[in-house]
Amino acid sequence: MAQGHLSARQGAGFFVTRPRPSPMDESTHDLSEAVDSVSLLREQLVGNFAVRVGDGRAPASWMGGTELTRLIRRRTGLSDEMSDVEYGMPQGYSPLRESLAMSLAGRSIHASHDQIMMTFGANHAFDLIIRHFIAPGENVLVETPGYYPLFGKLRLAKAKLVGVPRTASGPDLEEFERKARQYRPRLFFLQPNAHNPTGSSMSLKSMHQLLKLADHYGVTLVEDDVFADILPKGTPHLAALDGLERVIYVGTFSKTLSTGLRCGYVAGSRSVIRALVDIKMLTVVNTSTFNEMVIHDLLARGRYRRHLAQLRERVAKASATAIRVLSQIGVSDVTGPGGGYYLWARLPPHINTTELAKRASEQGIFIAPGAIFSLRPDSTDANSMRINIAHANDHRFLDFVSKTLKA
Repeated sequence: MAQGHLSARQGAGFFVTRPRPSPMDESTHDLSEAVDSVSLLREQLVGNFAVRVGDGRAPASWMGGTELTRLIRRRTGLSDEMSDVEYGMPQGYSPLRESLAMSLAGRSIHASHDQIMMTFGANHAFDLIIRHFIAPGENVLVETPGYYPLFGKLRLAKAKLVGVPRTASGPDLEEFERKARQYRPRLFFLQPNAHNPTGSSMSLKSMHQLLKLADHYGVTLVEDDVFADILPKGTPHLAALDGLERVIYVGTFSKTLSTGLRCGYVAGSRSVIRALVDIKMLTVVNTSTFNEMVIHDLLARGRYRRHLAQLRERVAKASATAIRVLSQIGVSDVTGPGGGYYLWARLPPHINTTELAKRASEQGIFIAPGAIFSLRPDSTDANSMRINIAHANDHRFLDFVSKTLKA
């Protein structure tokens, strides 16, 4: 089932699915002469030439691969296939990309594996997209409140950030249209589902409206969908509605499997992926083939699918508990849950959560104040905070907030 050979029908049994498409050969470029920096890097990774006098590495037989492989097998029990600890394809481990293409098809996002590039997580994907699209001084639309590390990356690139208010039903589309018309941005970064930090999700209708507006104003949408693997079946996705024409889709295993593996991916048009692969090679050479092999092994054996079933159950229970205990202490203005890890709680207007976070830190309590997620520290989000559902039931946090509300 994990590899797509079988499908289950409740009450009927298991059925063979249509044959998987045969793997496509990796497309390569500049095979005749590896003379510029990108093509030289690509050749070192792809290895099309038989005589490799220009290679920058020692032969694998000179390296510590044998000992490393022996250690990996002993510690993990992985197969002989995992012995490849050298550079892999610049676009990422091909079998994993094929598995991802099948997973995306389950979300009605149809992309061949050559439209997918592996990254060191979603943040690395954002960095590559910014490097490709954004010039210093260029206007970029972002959600506010929104993903604050993204704000930092854009500021580092000297982009001009233009905020689109995030509401309980998604980005404010009237504001999006007004600012798209006024600032003529090339990109809009957004997280339609299980939004960080508010936990809210967009409706199918809102997604349709946004795509129409984006097409009219020539805006490319970067869809951050890091919780897609644990969202309910049937959840709409911008990339599914758009066909990866005006949408660049970003996913990751960091939110659902392990933050330490640092493995994510980008799906987009072939021209965009080709450009991002070149930037990837120039900046980090390649992602970890070994990490990608480990994840593919988990997918192929069905272990990741079983893990996701348990994780969804945990998220549902923790979300319900978080909303209940917050309500019991008087925090009832809560947005979410949208299937992810976050709730957005609004406290009375006189409470500044930045000051609250400082006082909480003195008691060993970590609070994420709303101002961090806003483009303006004095915004209306100053009395809000992001709450991680996994930690919301801690009595020390609940006692601290309860006392604050009663003061």
